[in-house]
Amino acid sequence: MPEYEKAMRPEDITRLFVERSNAGDAAGVAALYEKDAVMAYPPGERTVGRDAIRALWEKVLANGPRFEPEQPLPTLISGDIALTSTPPKDGAGARAQVVRRQPDGSWLRLLDQPEFAPPGR
Repeated sequence: MPEYEKAMRPEDITRLFVERSNAGDAAGVAALYEKDAVMAYPPGERTVGRDAIRALWEKVLANGPRFEPEQPLPTLISGDIALTSTPPKDGAGARAQVVRRQPDGSWLRLLDQPEFAPPGR
């Protein structure tokens, strides 16, 4: 696996996700996740494990989508666990991730809810 820039702050993961997705780098996106991470995507389903997440992003990125940076909400940190979130620019719900500090001080996603609608939608 290539050597990727590490997220040294929880908030770095969102920036790295946008950069790697826009470069079409599914392996780079998957490298932002722990080995056994769980992603709530596609909607109504779960994708479990870095390999499955990479395969999912290979399919998604094959269509050449463009991602725009989103302003993160304040990060909540408790020890080696953090909650990151961003409101989508279109105002349709939110995104939330639980990230964990790694032994080298970097952060990786453990749980990822990439999109969900507010209650009542």
